[in-house]
Amino acid sequence: MTTKIVIIDDHQLFREGVKRILDFEPSFEVVAEGDDGSEAVELVEKYQPDVVIMDINMPNTNGVEATAELIENYPDSKVIILSIHDDENYVTHALKTGATGYLLKEMDADALIEAVKVVAEGGSYLHPRVTHNLVKEYRRLSSEESGSDKYISPVEIRRPLHLLTRRECEVLQLLADGKSNRGIGEALFISEKTVKNHVSNILQKMNVNDRTQAVVVAIKNGWVEVR
Repeated sequence: MTTKIVIIDDHQLFREGVKRILDFEPSFEVVAEGDDGSEAVELVEKYQPDVVIMDINMPNTNGVEATAELIENYPDSKVIILSIHDDENYVTHALKTGATGYLLKEMDADALIEAVKVVAEGGSYLHPRVTHNLVKEYRRLSSEESGSDKYISPVEIRRPLHLLTRRECEVLQLLADGKSNRGIGEALFISEKTVKNHVSNILQKMNVNDRTQAVVVAIKNGWVEVR
């Protein structure tokens, strides 16, 4: 089954690079390209893509504004924002607007392909460093609301050994640390393919759709450290 994709980015060279990466995946088809957010609704109406990849910074209509307009007209649209900003304000604004993915432009090819697959299937995908920053911000806000430091003081971490293997617990912790698959592989001296298998097993056992949900559940249950 082919996943149809629209790319909207005002930098032609970067746009061509993204398209070239996606073209390597047999199940992907880039059906249209645009260089401004104002084209989003028209392109979606014409080509009915499964996923829209949208740059956040564009000269006329930026990615967040375009996403808001797109979701208003086509509520089922699935948008991945591309950005150079990992600040949680940018991320939360994009997600509140309706984006279901947020990637930093420093991403590698595997992350881009994985993000498109996850979002196309109805999940959400955040760049690993973005996930880590959001978790840290969540704990900071929780601490402020509680009026105490109980959320930021050292706590007893209860590894979910009833659910995951020891190796999967290690991978889950590294996901919470904001590591990419490559970073996890380097930290544990295992291949990226093995990391992907572990992540897939973790998602299945935790009954979640994506890495972000896995980290959020792990934080709430005290299964990982936020460091």
